[in-house]
Formats: sequence, C-alpha cells, structure tokens
Amino acid sequence: MARALGVGGIFFKSPNPAALGAWYQRWLGLEYDGQAVSFQPSAMPAAGLTVWSPFAASTKYFDPATREFMINLVVDDVDGALAQVKEGGATLVGDVQDFDYGRFGWFLDPDGNKVELWQPK
Repeated sequence: MARALGVGGIFFKSPNPAALGAWYQRWLGLEYDGQAVSFQPSAMPAAGLTVWSPFAASTKYFDPATREFMINLVVDDVDGALAQVKEGGATLVGDVQDFDYGRFGWFLDPDGNKVELWQPK
C-alpha cells in the first residue's frame, strides 16, 4: 500500500495573496518569494513535528475565525512573535498556554485566518 509521508504544503485562498505573503514576511520573517514559502525540515527544532488532525465540525477551537481550517506555525519565541504580529495589525486571540510539549499563542491574520503559534520545548 502506498503511504502519505508528510504534509507537503498548506494551500488556501486569499483576497490578496501578495499582500498577505508580504505581511507574513514582514511580521514573522517568512521568506515569501512572491508565490510561496518553503520550510526546510532542518529548520525545525528537535522537538518540532507536523500534525495532521481533523476536528469535529462543531469545534470551537478555531473561533473566532469563521474559516474551516487553522494554520499552526512553529516559532522560536511565542511571546516575541505575538508582539510582532500585533504590531502588524493582527488580532490576538486568548492567552498564551503552556504544556509539556511547548507554548502556544493564537492570532487572526489580516485575512481573518486563525493562526496558532507553537514554540516546542
């Protein structure tokens, strides 16, 4: 049986892809080339990984966004990243939470997408 080996990309619609890409480049340091950002596995921290997880249709975890998806980005400093995106006009959502496997914070980007930031331990 053929098997999926990992997530090869996150693709979604935006009213202004260039502006959204430029926003992420400025406020989170993504290397946006005008079309996409490529994350190399070697850039992930030792405890980093990619999760694929369907949620129940009734979940409130993506609130207050109205989209049916949420993006999780691995960061090296949750507090610093949240301060940066807030300065860039993002709406912060909830409080930073600490778990055995890392720290998490959330925001809505300029398109209204909910983004979860994860700083692995």
